[in-house]
Amino acid sequence: MKKVISIIIALSFLVVNTGCQTNKTRVAEGAVIGGVIGAAAGGIIGHQSGHGGEGAGIGAATGAVAGAIIGSQIEKDEETVE
Repeated sequence: MKKVISIIIALSFLVVNTGCQTNKTRVAEGAVIGGVIGAAAGGIIGHQSGHGGEGAGIGAATGAVAGAIIGSQIEKDEETVE
């Protein structure tokens, strides 16, 4: 459980630092948010089977890809509105 908490804290730190960038896009923002949420969920789910670190890694990768795709779609929608 300590490993999962450490991963969540590290990823939270990453989100805070990424949030300070001035030149960010919805794709990057979605990837970071998705990665953090995926890592947290994967770490929790993986911990139940004794593989918290692996679950967090898989969850982070999956969440980052999904977040980037969603951010891309939001960005496209914003461009068509303007």
